[in-house]
Amino acid sequence: MTAAVIWLILGVVLVVAEVLSGEFVLLMLGGGALAAGGVSLIVGGPVVGGIVFAVVSVLLLLAVRPALRKRLDRGVDPAVMHHEALLGSTAVVVARVDGHGGRVKIGGDLWSARTSEGHEPIEPGARVTVLTISGATAVVVAQD
Repeated sequence: MTAAVIWLILGVVLVVAEVLSGEFVLLMLGGGALAAGGVSLIVGGPVVGGIVFAVVSVLLLLAVRPALRKRLDRGVDPAVMHHEALLGSTAVVVARVDGHGGRVKIGGDLWSARTSEGHEPIEPGARVTVLTISGATAVVVAQD
């Protein structure tokens, strides 16, 4: 096989492998290999292809990859998820909550709960604020 065909095969393999990584590094290297394959087809010789591969790959990694990453990261939703979304929310006490345990209803879900250290017990029906989630237990304080 000629150098151009080897570079083209390497370029396609790297671009396909990028699908598994998602970091745009293999894509940039694949672009360098494809450019090297094109130049090797026109000029010939593996040395020229190697130089083109190195130069184009470095340029793509330094110039194109950061712009792609920035554009991709801009589209990520910064929404708070999981238990972090519950912090600061209001809950209703279902079973008396003290420093050792109790039950609260947070947005329709029942959670085990306890009061923050040094706080008085809270009776059923009272509204509380979720301070933090410790394991599967909501740490709460009474609302004024």
